[in-house]
Amino acid sequence: MGVQMKILIIGSAPDSIRARHWNMDLFDRVIVINNAWKVTTKWDELIFPHDFPEENEPTILLNHQKTITEEQFVPAQNLFGGFVYAGATMAFTAGYWALAHHKPSTICFLGCNMHYSQNEPTHFYGQGQPDPMRNDISLTSLQACSHRMLILAKNQGCDMVSLSPGEFNLHVPQISPDDVARYQSSFLISEPKVKEALSLEKQLNYYVEDGRYWTKAHLFSRSKLVKLDQIWIDALSSNAPN
Repeated sequence: MGVQMKILIIGSAPDSIRARHWNMDLFDRVIVINNAWKVTTKWDELIFPHDFPEENEPTILLNHQKTITEEQFVPAQNLFGGFVYAGATMAFTAGYWALAHHKPSTICFLGCNMHYSQNEPTHFYGQGQPDPMRNDISLTSLQACSHRMLILAKNQGCDMVSLSPGEFNLHVPQISPDDVARYQSSFLISEPKVKEALSLEKQLNYYVEDGRYWTKAHLFSRSKLVKLDQIWIDALSSNAPN
């Protein structure tokens, strides 16, 4: 691979505030999701969905900062099969955006564990909407969505890791920030399973070009997507995060 680019993606989980004390020079790009732009001023791209409230957007952008909206990230995610297969929640969307646009060597997630405790704050700013847990045709298995993204990234020459400890629904390897530079993946990918999964995706053809998959949700079979989920889950060895 050519240039070794490291990207940090910051979500809104309570531990995302750890980034305030980090040396961001470790990363070539910092992408923040939704309200996570409030975590640190040292970010480059703010990515948010079409229904993100305008009043929650920053009023001033520094010269190196820009926003990424569906106009940019929908075509990027379509390069990897679209939202139904990728999982329509912003941690996955940000991951695929980074893969498509920046083609990095490493993507690190912080504050994207997508695990919510009942009696504790869900987000760094208090209580928020646990979007990944909603009943959605594209989110039948967060583990399968994670494995899919991890595998497609690895096949592009990119490692994905989480810098957040604790319980998770983002199934990528968890490491310390100190280990990013020397990280080497240890999981094994079953190429026959990957081929089977991609073949089934092509056969089902659950592709919606404009990204508004929910307008056609009645055309998608949940049972067939659950079958697809299991193939993606089985496509990684037991050494993979589960």
